[in-house]
Amino acid sequence: MYNKKTRPALLGVLLGAALIGLGVAYEELWCDPRELLQEPADPQALHRLSRDGVTVEFEARPLAGAELREGAFANIRFKVTDQNTGQPLSGMAPGAWIDPAQSAPLEGGNRDQSCKARVALFLKSSIGARPLLDLNSYFLLVLNKDASLTVIDPTVSVGGVTSTMARIELPGRPMDWTATGDDKQVFVSIPERGKVAVIDTETFTRVATLDAGEQPVRVALQPDQHRLWVGNNSSDPAKGGVTVIDVPGRTTLKTFATGSGHHEIAFSADSRYAFVSNRDGGTLSVIDIPDMRLVSTLEVGPHPLAVAYSALSQAVYVTDGQEGTVRVIDARSHQPRHIVKAEQGLGPMRFSSDGRYGIVLNTLENQALVIDASNDQLIHRIPVAAEPYQLTFTKGYAYVRGLASSRVSMINLSSLGEGRQPIIQSFEAGPAAPRQAGDLPLAQGLSVSRDDNSVFVVNPVDNTTYFYAEGMNAPMSGYNNRGHQARAAIVIDRSLREVAPGVYGSTVKMPAAGKFDVAFLLNQPQIIHCFSTDVAAAPDASKRRGAHAEFIGLDQPLPQHSAVTAKVRIVGDDGRPRLGLDDLSLRYFLAPSSMPRNLRLEEVGEGVYQAALVLPEPGAWYLHVQSPSLGRKFTEENYTSLRVLPAAAATASQTDVRSVQ
Repeated sequence: MYNKKTRPALLGVLLGAALIGLGVAYEELWCDPRELLQEPADPQALHRLSRDGVTVEFEARPLAGAELREGAFANIRFKVTDQNTGQPLSGMAPGAWIDPAQSAPLEGGNRDQSCKARVALFLKSSIGARPLLDLNSYFLLVLNKDASLTVIDPTVSVGGVTSTMARIELPGRPMDWTATGDDKQVFVSIPERGKVAVIDTETFTRVATLDAGEQPVRVALQPDQHRLWVGNNSSDPAKGGVTVIDVPGRTTLKTFATGSGHHEIAFSADSRYAFVSNRDGGTLSVIDIPDMRLVSTLEVGPHPLAVAYSALSQAVYVTDGQEGTVRVIDARSHQPRHIVKAEQGLGPMRFSSDGRYGIVLNTLENQALVIDASNDQLIHRIPVAAEPYQLTFTKGYAYVRGLASSRVSMINLSSLGEGRQPIIQSFEAGPAAPRQAGDLPLAQGLSVSRDDNSVFVVNPVDNTTYFYAEGMNAPMSGYNNRGHQARAAIVIDRSLREVAPGVYGSTVKMPAAGKFDVAFLLNQPQIIHCFSTDVAAAPDASKRRGAHAEFIGLDQPLPQHSAVTAKVRIVGDDGRPRLGLDDLSLRYFLAPSSMPRNLRLEEVGEGVYQAALVLPEPGAWYLHVQSPSLGRKFTEENYTSLRVLPAAAATASQTDVRSVQ
């Protein structure tokens, strides 16, 4: 299978700024996975490869219309089956990239060798040679202190170029958020406005703002993703409780007045019941989700602070900070099952993905308490970062963040168990403790990466999100949130997903017209193949684009030390060349670390501007066209990359081919 660790620096590559700015409703992008199993209407759209016992079928299907068009969304899918039996092959994790088709293979090689060389370039380094669309990429969505979110591309924080890809304005300051399972939508609570903002992550725009009751704070999606639950922290018992929002329809279904104070929310695995804590009332409300009715209110202690559900024990666990207890309640009968007695100061609680170990943080004692859900017994008291307040899990570790420490504690899950000694590690995530930033939201500053073996940690003091991979002594990199103050982050995954058995797909926007290679990679067995697809020009392309830059003659790799003249045609709203621009400049740099250089672009006629470049080193060079008179959007969206091969190109090409064999 495609090993995710081989993805450039574990961080993916930019999809392209052309994906920003065109809002499309989520319902228009959604595709039933069963549709992907149907034969395409156009037989030419389907391509098939059989090799080494595996058959791969490729299809690019437009979401609307009869053909792929620039600026329109398309479903890209690969169906992987056993060549002999036709049985779908699940869990394969393939890689894929879309790039303009090459008119001829590199250095006279055949098409397969050329395809292998291109895939090798895509995988070569943290940036490497950048494809037009990377179907293995992901982004960081950062929650800011002010009324905004920031989108960061983790691969572009190099060469003096900001990693900020987009900013999303909100109607007020955010407090909490949650993403759908497919990462297509993010819901953000805005307490001061009584709203929940809906973010479409295909376009990174706010597409709706929903009424969510008084003081909406905690937001949670039930497991089947059909409904969003919002905790209303009103001081008025008649308005405090939860508001339930229908996700597909984006409408309010019902509000439950369960009491005043803060509310935490958990669900049974089958989305049958919602469990809502009421801090001021010392109760737990049990709500029947299909019937939308309150079925029970249970006494759970004077000051309930957290609610967690274990699928293994099929029980709900409620922590009380004042009396230092964890009450265990049967999720089916709603009857008390057990009380775990500890010390005052208990707070957040979460379970590992298998539901076996529940970890409760004690802020006063600087401890993480471990409860074994198989018998509801307290089995460990583990010292962790000072004043622990946030907790998350990867497959192998529990990560604990402390308010009064810059260190993040890691608890090795495989070392837990009755009579065993837990293994604890830690790493520094910034220069100062989070409490020094003050005014923190409810949203977590810990976010698990898509590979489930690394995390992103936000330090609100130095405004940096740190990337830590398990097995390292320190974070590998950090991403600054320029212009805003970072408070939390989540990962938005754009990689291929298995949408049906053996069917791996993604929804993308085709940013340009032309013929494209779709490079496909499978590691076991090793298959590297470039399919092809055609994208038609949009009828209103010139009107839709506005002023834009067309790079001329930079679509093929160049050998090192070549004389390079960068030519750019500037086209206006009416499709005609823009003449007489006297403030055009070209900013270019070598990824990943060279200082950027700036050149004035001189007009040579017909709206074409040019400058002579010096590209002495091999690698991926990034070219950005800038023009104050054409505006910031023009400057941000008009760029390209140019691959420069080593002087001994033929040798280098063969080396690249061998590197993926």
